[in-house]
Amino acid sequence: MASAAEQLAANFNFGSISKAKELRSRIFFTLGALIVARIGTYIPMPGIDPAALALQMQQSGGGLLDVFNTLAGGAVQRMAIFALGIMPYISASIIIQLMTTVFPELEALKKEGEAGRKILNQYTRYFTVVLAMVQAYGIALGLEHFGGGQNHIVIHPGLFFRLGAVVTLTGGTILLMWIGEQITSRGVGNGISLIIFAGIVARFPTILTTTLEQARTGATNPLLIIFFAVFSVALVGFIVFMERAQRRLFVTYPKRQVGNKIYGGDSSHLPLKLNVSGVIPPIFASSILLLPTTVASFNAQNLPEWLQTLVTYLSRGQPLYLLLYAVLILFFSFFYTSIVFNPEETAENLKKYGGVFPGIRPGKKSAQFIDYTLTRITVIGALYLTFVCLLPEFMFYKYNVSFSLGGTSILIVVSVTMDTVAQIQSHLVAQQYEGLLKKSKLRGARR
Repeated sequence: MASAAEQLAANFNFGSISKAKELRSRIFFTLGALIVARIGTYIPMPGIDPAALALQMQQSGGGLLDVFNTLAGGAVQRMAIFALGIMPYISASIIIQLMTTVFPELEALKKEGEAGRKILNQYTRYFTVVLAMVQAYGIALGLEHFGGGQNHIVIHPGLFFRLGAVVTLTGGTILLMWIGEQITSRGVGNGISLIIFAGIVARFPTILTTTLEQARTGATNPLLIIFFAVFSVALVGFIVFMERAQRRLFVTYPKRQVGNKIYGGDSSHLPLKLNVSGVIPPIFASSILLLPTTVASFNAQNLPEWLQTLVTYLSRGQPLYLLLYAVLILFFSFFYTSIVFNPEETAENLKKYGGVFPGIRPGKKSAQFIDYTLTRITVIGALYLTFVCLLPEFMFYKYNVSFSLGGTSILIVVSVTMDTVAQIQSHLVAQQYEGLLKKSKLRGARR
C-alpha cells in the first residue's frame, strides 16, 4: 500500500490533472469565480469623485486603510463595490466561535455535527450582514468627512449617499461571501482564503514594476533588490517548513474481544500543528495598532500636539509600533488557539473510542497532557509568527522598500497555496484510486 501511495504521489503533474475531468472542471470554476471577484474590485461605488479619493488615499497611506486595501485586493483604494472585502465574514466567524464558548446553546449546536454546523453557518451569514451594514455606514460617514471635507470626495453628501453606500458595500460583501462558499463546495480550496489570496497576488505585478523602476532610476540600489529577492525566497521556505511542522502525540488503542473476534490493538498519532492560529493574530494585531493613525489622518490638522506625537510613535516602522505589534501577536496566538482547539473535547473523543496516551490515564489527565503540550508548541508558533511579521517590517522600513508585501501577506499567500495544493493532491489520489478499482473490477469480471 505504501509503494502504491508513493507511486501515486510521484504522478502529480499537469498531465494527471488534465486527465481528471472532475478536478479540471473544479479548477476552471475556481478560476472563473476568482475572476468575477477581481472584476468587482474595479467597479466604483456611486457618488465618489475618483480623483479626490486617489489624492486622499495617497496622503493617508501607511495606515489601517493599507492593510484593508491589501486584503481587499486594492478595492479600498478605488472604493469599489467590494471595498469591504470578506473581512466582515471573517470577523463574524470569529465572533460566532467566541460565542460558542460562552453560550451553552451554541456549544450544543457545535456538537450536533453537520446539522449543527449548518445552523451556525447560517448565524454567521446573518451576523455578516449586520457587521457589513455597520461598517458600510461608518465608511460613508468617513468619506463625507475625509480630509476635513476639503477635497469633496463625496459628490452629493447626505442621506441618499449613505443609504446607497450601505446597500452597495453590504451587497458586495454578501456576493463575495456567496462566491467564497461556491468555491469551497464546487471548486478547489477554501473559497474565502482564495479570495484574499487572489487580492494579494494581483498586486504583485505593480509591486515588481515599482521596484524595478526604482532600480532603473537609481532610487534603490540594485544589489539591495537582489538581496531582498533572496531574502523573500528564504522566508517562503522557512514559512513552508514551519507551517508543515507538527507535534505528534502517540496514541494506542487497546485490544478488545467481541465474541470470537478481537478488535483494536492499533496505534496512531494525534497531530498538533505548530501554528494553530494561522494568520489571524497578525491581522488582528495590525488592525488594532493602525486604527489610531487611520482615525487621526481623517482630521490631522485639528489634533492636539501630544496626540500627534503619540500617533507618530504608533506609525509603522517605529519602535513603539514594533514592540506593541509583537506583544499583540503573541497574545492573539494564545487567545485564538484556545478558541479553536479544546483539549478537553479532544481527550473526551479519544476516551470514547478507546484511545490512550502511553502512561497517561484517559479523561482529565489526557486533557491536561494535551493542554501542556499545546501550550509549549504555541510558544514556538507565536514566536515564529512574530519573527515572520516583524522582520520584513523592520527591513523594509530601514531600507525604504515598499512594505506592500509584508510578512502577513507572504504568510497568507504561502499558507493558502499549500492548502490548495494539498486539496488538489487529495482529488488526484481519489481519482486515481477510483481508476484502479474500476480496472480491478473489470479484471475480476473477465476471470
